[in-house]
Amino acid sequence: MEISKAEIKSAAAASTQSDSQELRGAEILVKTLQAEGVKYIWGYPGGAVLHIYDAFYKQDTIEHVLVRHEQAAVHAADGYARATGEVGVALVTSGPGVTNAITGIATAYMDSIPMVIITGQVPTAAIGLDAFQECDTVGITRPVVKHNFLVKDVRQLADTIKKAFHIARTGRPGPVVVDIPKDVSFNKTAYTGYPDKVEMRSYNPVTRGHGGQIRKALQLLMTAKRPYIYTGGGVLLANATAELRQLVDLLNYPVTNTLMGLGAFPATDRRFLGMPGMHGTLEANNTMQNCDVLLAVGVRFDDRVIGNPKHFAQNERKIIHIDIDPSSISKRVKVDVPIVGDVKDVLTELIGMIKEAGTPPDQGALADWWKQIEAWRSRDCLKYDRGNQDVLKPQRVIETLWNLTKDVETYVTSDVGQHQMWAAQFYKFNEPRRWINSGGLGTMGVGIPYAMGIKLAKPDAEVYCVTGEGSVQMCIQELSTCLQYNTPIKIVSLNNRYLGMVRQWQEIEYSGRYSHTYMDALPNFVKLAEAYGHVGMLIERPQDVEPALREARKLKDRTVFMDFRTDPTENVFPMVQAGKGITEMLLGSEDL
Repeated sequence: MEISKAEIKSAAAASTQSDSQELRGAEILVKTLQAEGVKYIWGYPGGAVLHIYDAFYKQDTIEHVLVRHEQAAVHAADGYARATGEVGVALVTSGPGVTNAITGIATAYMDSIPMVIITGQVPTAAIGLDAFQECDTVGITRPVVKHNFLVKDVRQLADTIKKAFHIARTGRPGPVVVDIPKDVSFNKTAYTGYPDKVEMRSYNPVTRGHGGQIRKALQLLMTAKRPYIYTGGGVLLANATAELRQLVDLLNYPVTNTLMGLGAFPATDRRFLGMPGMHGTLEANNTMQNCDVLLAVGVRFDDRVIGNPKHFAQNERKIIHIDIDPSSISKRVKVDVPIVGDVKDVLTELIGMIKEAGTPPDQGALADWWKQIEAWRSRDCLKYDRGNQDVLKPQRVIETLWNLTKDVETYVTSDVGQHQMWAAQFYKFNEPRRWINSGGLGTMGVGIPYAMGIKLAKPDAEVYCVTGEGSVQMCIQELSTCLQYNTPIKIVSLNNRYLGMVRQWQEIEYSGRYSHTYMDALPNFVKLAEAYGHVGMLIERPQDVEPALREARKLKDRTVFMDFRTDPTENVFPMVQAGKGITEMLLGSEDL
């Protein structure tokens, strides 16, 4: 049965149909995705999803992107979701298709990314009989999803998809898996349209914060002598950056964004103190430790942010914590004023109360606090050898990239390691959803798939993948996908011939015993890029960094792989060692 643009004047039109149609499960699935407004789906075919792929062949409203590995399918859909705020959708087959996708699903789960992953399953009669390419998808994915479904009856399919999208995008977002046996995708049933609403008695996330708690927060904030606003990825997920910026403008308080929250507040604003935590700035960490009132918004008090909880608790402070997920509050750090609710709604109500109160903060105390912060900031904790013309410093590459792209719409993805931290430290993100990286799980290999997904969503933007020679090889086969689907991304590989972050730890914690961290047989990345049909560049001298980046930018319609041969001895500083407090920082090699 043909399903075309002509049939559906709008994606949701089917939901109003009164006459039922006899459709196969696969056709119903396509119609439900159309009704959800899905534009792209990333996937890889296999036996259990052939009926679904046949249905996709007969429609032209959703573009399917054929990746080279199921892990990349989920990562690409994840990157799309992070950059757009929409639900990312991936499609994989049963058995190894599912197990290959697990890393991508876990990555999205740890960072609370809204996704629906459709998985094929063996026919219902064969489930539990060790059939070819069978695995327990529900059991395997349960620890790394917000929810999962096994659809055993085609009549339940439309309702299940509706629930899946609702769960994925509401409350604390997250990935939802829908497992569809092959016979369910083949069987026919009467289809009367996509449900226009969903009712789930067991799932009703709170969105509005408690008014009394917000008033308590107001009282603490307005009487604070040393206030601090600490924000994370929850601000971006709630699309609450405008509210955060308005709050800071009202109060003139210092603010920090975690690795996952960068861009929520402009990095070039003087009130921004940089990123906190293990590789955060001196001023961000000292302010965190010495504040008397901490407003925590959409954060988890992650171990990489606060360091040793006992050290963090040494200083007396009042903590206000706003989060959509009640299980995240007082999970690692006891808070004084918990506020469960949607960050955007709570900040809006708090801003209204501040305006209504009309009483400004203690300006004298605030001036003294800023004086102390500026004293901490006067020490350049992100210093590196900028004048070195013999060895290419990785920080220089990121700074140059920032200077060239700061005035245009730019998205930066990264893999995981030293390059990720340098990108976070030296690229000044002023807008939300422009920095796309794996924070919670720390997944190597996400950079290229993330960039592919973003480039489809934002074709007119510049999209850069900052990576290393270790991470990039984990999903490098997706260079083939970039060519097929014309997603001209720019890859900035900081190639130091080491698994750099592990090597750094081995230098500091293991007396320089570099066990299996040197990359001894690297490919010629320039020739490899060319073999995939792209442009390759080798950059070895500091003076060639800017010309190379400028040349890559001119090649707007080509994917460009830039192999920057960087200093193999360079470490990421500042650094807080495991078990230490956030003010017990190593600021450079002189502290080792």
